[in-house]
Amino acid sequence: MTWDEYATAWSALHGGFDPRRSSLFVRGWLRLAFLLGRPLGRLGVPPTAVTVTGLLICGCVPLVVLADRTVGPLAAAVLVLVAGVADSVDGAVAVTSGRATRLGHLYDSVADRLGEACWLAAFWAAGAFGWLVVVAGGLSWLHEYVRARATVAGMHEIGVVTVGERPSRVSIALVGLLLTGAGALLAPELAAGTATLVTVVWVLFAGYGLCQLLAAVRRALVR
Repeated sequence: MTWDEYATAWSALHGGFDPRRSSLFVRGWLRLAFLLGRPLGRLGVPPTAVTVTGLLICGCVPLVVLADRTVGPLAAAVLVLVAGVADSVDGAVAVTSGRATRLGHLYDSVADRLGEACWLAAFWAAGAFGWLVVVAGGLSWLHEYVRARATVAGMHEIGVVTVGERPSRVSIALVGLLLTGAGALLAPELAAGTATLVTVVWVLFAGYGLCQLLAAVRRALVR
């Protein structure tokens, strides 16, 4: 399967959104997933195995921070990067090997939400306010819930690519943990403040993205 064939198949599974017309970052991320996923598909690796592996890695993120509040966030950032790659690769494996199913898409979505909860738990473990972490997770969950319900209600596309999409959450978690770790190395008391600030950024991105999505849903469903 070529990149163009993969992009066409991926688009059909994601509401008609063509990755070839996306931003350079999103296009590059998906192309990397394609390059990694294609050989795994040829080897017969099940997409679900990649999904489960990524979720297990996410589960280790807050545990690493709890184990060491100084170096832990830096190690957790590496785990977030690996988990983020795995999250994209499982879909690439499914598409390139012809094993993409609706049930697999559901499993992948559930794994994504659980993984994000683990990342946010890592910021709580680093010192962010618990209520702020809950707000961040709730807004991200609501973003995905609104899109799912809008699709059921008759919206035939993804509506809009918002600033609060999955790639943004991966980036915030990755950079945020790196900054939290750097702050902890400079002065232990900086870790909690940095983790809180990053969680605020997550809330802002998720909240604005939700507003963008609601506006797009309204345009699509009032016609």
